[in-house]
Amino acid sequence: MGFSAITPPPSTQDARETLLEFPDNRLLIDLCGEFDRNLAQIEHKLTVHILRRGNQLAVVGAPEMQTLAAAVLHQLYQRLEEGKAIEAGDIDAAVRMVDLVQGDAVDDQLEMFKGGKYEIRTRKKHIEPRTEAQKAYVRNLFDNELGFGIGPAGTGKTYLAVAVGVTLLIGGHVDKIILSRPAVEAGERLGFLPGDMKEKVDPYMQPLYDALNDFLPAKQLAKLMEEKRIEIAPLAFMRGRTLANAFVVLDEAQNATTMQMKMFLTRLGQGSRMVITGDRSQVDLPRGMPSGLADAERILGDVKGISFNYFTSADVVRHPLVAKIIDAYDKVEG
Repeated sequence: MGFSAITPPPSTQDARETLLEFPDNRLLIDLCGEFDRNLAQIEHKLTVHILRRGNQLAVVGAPEMQTLAAAVLHQLYQRLEEGKAIEAGDIDAAVRMVDLVQGDAVDDQLEMFKGGKYEIRTRKKHIEPRTEAQKAYVRNLFDNELGFGIGPAGTGKTYLAVAVGVTLLIGGHVDKIILSRPAVEAGERLGFLPGDMKEKVDPYMQPLYDALNDFLPAKQLAKLMEEKRIEIAPLAFMRGRTLANAFVVLDEAQNATTMQMKMFLTRLGQGSRMVITGDRSQVDLPRGMPSGLADAERILGDVKGISFNYFTSADVVRHPLVAKIIDAYDKVEG
């Protein structure tokens, strides 16, 4: 099963070539695609050359790109072994995911995980997680396609998620950022507020705008939003969409109903990553209506590939009094 990598003998090392051997010739044909179009797509994305030699593929190019291409080919071959077909979107997704896992070869962003250094690099500033919980959270956002950040206000849940999203966008790992919130406070009164829909919902989305303004120059942010590469929209606007090749954040998720949460989670498309943030102590839903965040914790807690990170008052990075306020309320409500 699988393929094997063959290390070239010393006499051919200068050729900068990696040989991959595939035991099933039928699957190898499917891996290459009609007229080798799958190989051509990988070559274009990773700037390598891939040559067929019997049941072997030779990958030629920069050593780090050879490594990435070999990992992509391995992942796609495994997909074929599982009886699944390969389409263009599957190749894009494999390249993106392998690039994220092994990204230190082409993007030094993930160098922060080496030697215990954690730093998120955006256009305007570098952000360093300040607590162990924040470090674990940031790492999980890179390592998992779906992650939850749950805890009190001021712990950096949304801020760090948006920072990671901006980093992946400017690094070319995703095509767009989509930020969403339930506009619970608006309720049925939304239609009676003055202005168009954007003017009506913007007050509820302001914290997301604030985070973006911290990470991107104003002109670049305006251009990205004009091009719809960064979108900010109420949760209700997500229905019916498939969010592919995107970094998606649902903020204030404790105010999503169970049906809204399921709807949102099932929007996850190929090549996307999704972050859900919320504070269980600040539910604004009508009395008796269960929070979709609490249900998601209960239902998805054991699902592999989904990370849950929890914060406490010890992780508050706002004014020191905020942590004391949270503790005081917890004592009363506990």
